[in-house]
Amino acid sequence: MKKNTLGSLIWLRIVRFMHQSNQLSNDFLKQFDITVAQFDVLNQVWSYQPLTQSELAARVTVSEGGISRMLARLEQEGYIQRKQDWKTKWISLTSKGETKIEEVFENQLAFQTSVVDDCLTEEEQRTLYTLMSKLQKHTESKLKK
Repeated sequence: MKKNTLGSLIWLRIVRFMHQSNQLSNDFLKQFDITVAQFDVLNQVWSYQPLTQSELAARVTVSEGGISRMLARLEQEGYIQRKQDWKTKWISLTSKGETKIEEVFENQLAFQTSVVDDCLTEEEQRTLYTLMSKLQKHTESKLKK
């Protein structure tokens, strides 16, 4: 019999939840012709524009290599624009990209909220948020070392 630690079991649950949540979101977002990864990138650009490709890569769940392909796709679809300023590429949304994220954002927010609301009480949500914030800040501090 395998001996898992409580920490490893929690980690596995988080990983499985994220995978399943992304599957549900991808299914939901098909109606908007967008993926979870594209939503994440557009949302980050919308929130922090203009930003550099490296700043964006640090904020999203897309790999460093995947971000270049993703940006090329989003640029080809007319959602973002990249402007070269000497060695730095600045990324911002086009009007088409702003329209897309505004169309999708409230729907995705409502969808994700319903997934959590259907399962957890408000008190459980607050507890989970506090614990996940604590874990995230801890892993963030380890990455900075």
